[in-house]
Amino acid sequence: MKILNLYYSATGNTAKVAEQIEKAIRTEGHEVTTVKATKDIDLDILAYDYVFIGCGVFMWLPGKPLMKLINNLQKKYREEIKSAAPRRPGKKAIVYCTFGGGHTGANEAVAVVKYSGQLFDHLGYEIIAEWYFPGEYHGKHENLNIEGRLGKISGRPNEGDLQEIYEKVIAILRV
Repeated sequence: MKILNLYYSATGNTAKVAEQIEKAIRTEGHEVTTVKATKDIDLDILAYDYVFIGCGVFMWLPGKPLMKLINNLQKKYREEIKSAAPRRPGKKAIVYCTFGGGHTGANEAVAVVKYSGQLFDHLGYEIIAEWYFPGEYHGKHENLNIEGRLGKISGRPNEGDLQEIYEKVIAILRV
């Protein structure tokens, strides 16, 4: 099974999640290619059976490098996108994000996961999971670590979050 672990992280929160995903995959004896998204990267995503794709929330959307990559991949695979998006047997995607939710909680993250998963859904991947993990704010927004709807999120994703991620990945790989 070929597995791609694709992510974009501006603050390090999503990088922690991606590293934990990679660790769990390797523990299960699978090879994984972990790639931090950049706008200029060229990937053959159809070569992978499983794709984990994740990023943080930036104004209710993925970060610009991931958005640009998704746009470039959509153009690259335009001919592969079929009416009614028929499933490609054995192709699965897991979409996740880290979010602070300082204003409306997890609702701020839903659009990111939906946006990030659409390319894979259109290419016939089965979206088997959508995950949302709290991540602390950095820089000028640090006050939201204690003022938001989620309560105190300083230090997240924390060890408990990372253990949850590890267990989720193991469960998916064993199905």
